[in-house]
Amino acid sequence: MPSFFQVWYTKLLDILGSNVSVRIIADHDVGEFAFAHEVPIYNPIQDQVFFASSTGTTGVNHPANNQVNMISLKDVKGSGPQNINFTKVPIMPELQMVNGGTPLGRNLLFATNGFGTSPSRLELVNPRPPFNSTTILDNFHGRQFNSMNELKVHPTSGAVFFTDADYGLFLGFKPSPALPDQVYRFDPKTGAVRVVADQFNQCDGIAFSPDGKIAYIGDSGAISNTCDATHPSTIYAFDVDPQSQQFRNRRVLAYIDTLIPDGIEVDSKGNVYASTGDGIQIYDSTGVLLGKIFTGTPSSNHIFAGAGRLVVLADLKIFLVEFAAAPLIIQLQA
Repeated sequence: MPSFFQVWYTKLLDILGSNVSVRIIADHDVGEFAFAHEVPIYNPIQDQVFFASSTGTTGVNHPANNQVNMISLKDVKGSGPQNINFTKVPIMPELQMVNGGTPLGRNLLFATNGFGTSPSRLELVNPRPPFNSTTILDNFHGRQFNSMNELKVHPTSGAVFFTDADYGLFLGFKPSPALPDQVYRFDPKTGAVRVVADQFNQCDGIAFSPDGKIAYIGDSGAISNTCDATHPSTIYAFDVDPQSQQFRNRRVLAYIDTLIPDGIEVDSKGNVYASTGDGIQIYDSTGVLLGKIFTGTPSSNHIFAGAGRLVVLADLKIFLVEFAAAPLIIQLQA
């Protein structure tokens, strides 16, 4: 199926602009894993996008570690479909099952699921050779996290917020959870970590409004150990307490009609983008579905690559959307 845009409300036309396009820029079936699955991080200094594969296929209950990859958007030429190459990033072997990522200062910040008894962790990674890394969090007061999933830096406080679900358990590479599925706040300056929201089936994507006063959390419980359409496939909105930054006043922003909400991003106008089973769904800040970017295949995550560009990960493919929207400005520093 070719990619296309579906406009539900004319407000989407302002987001798309007059010179809009979507096209494949990488298409690789490497056999062992889906090369473009999660962790998109844009590096504006080199015009690169880092991302991670799915787990390897040495066995359902004994998968191989995934790998971190990188593409250069400088390799994208012309206006038609492309198939640019990706490069494997030689991260430290202690980083097992990288699943979430965001820029933090001059570094990449990865969230890993962990593997077996190797703990789930937050890891600062140098985006430049030799790609050395430092663990900054790997436990909650002595208890291992379940499987850290997605993370974002708060736009005003600079604190790191991350979701922790139990995907590692039902995918066969982590033991039974030691904690509920929860959302955490971590202060990289002090090392303090606290729970800010709970009562999720499988907390997944996370994002903030431009002013940082509203948090968005996706619950992908409809696809977990079993597929159950009566479980959540929902993006929730919360008020962020101005003092404690705990999440208050939980309410539904949107229910996803096709599979689940995975990666979530917010643009400079406060519109909410979700990777779903049919591509990218775009909502305004009140939860109105403005339209969809159909990719013809499910998307697991996406990231703004500067103003006017959205890179969409779809496992065996990477799409580039060129439109009028602009991102929140939280990016790597030189």
